[in-house]
Amino acid sequence: MEPIIKTFALGAFQTNAYLVKNQATGEAVVFDPGMEPDELLAALAHENVVAILLTHAHLDHIGGLNDVRKLTGAPVYIHPLEQSWLTDPELNGSARWSNMTAPIRCERAEHELADGQTLELAGFTIQVMHTPGHSPGSCSFVIGQHCFGGDVLFAQSIGRTDLPGGNYETLMESIQDKLLELDDATIVYPGHGPKTTIEMEKMYNPFVTGLLR
Repeated sequence: MEPIIKTFALGAFQTNAYLVKNQATGEAVVFDPGMEPDELLAALAHENVVAILLTHAHLDHIGGLNDVRKLTGAPVYIHPLEQSWLTDPELNGSARWSNMTAPIRCERAEHELADGQTLELAGFTIQVMHTPGHSPGSCSFVIGQHCFGGDVLFAQSIGRTDLPGGNYETLMESIQDKLLELDDATIVYPGHGPKTTIEMEKMYNPFVTGLLR
């Protein structure tokens, strides 16, 4: 059964948070609860959320984490390279963007992710891929032909690499070695902007077409 996927563009950065529900089990997971999460919280009020999965720990992806955690009681999953970012405003960037938010401090995540790991959550089998470059601990999550990739790959663009811990060469390796190995029909749900597919990015993304030459 295909997951039910709802998108919420949150806060000044218009960061995509995703609610992914399994209609068969009645359970759901949340990806990247961003800043100003009121719309997301309203949608979660009657959902059985069993996990909060973080693609990475920049402020715009974790700004609503405390609220979503309090509402749902769900455990949090993050790559160990960014575990400390949850508790440190300097690392998660909220100290830098103080004009947009108060310092963000969250409790540590209950679970740490590993490349190649398989999670069984909400009746879904979720494949974890470590896809660094935008940030050191960036991860992408694959459920069937749905990939939740954070700020790695966008529709006809890629994630920025000028923030602390970012690296352009590493990002391109992640895209080439991990994301482009997915089936062409895989739908990519990015951290910002519209969804796309691997096939569309191979055809029209100037950063990706360069890798295919």
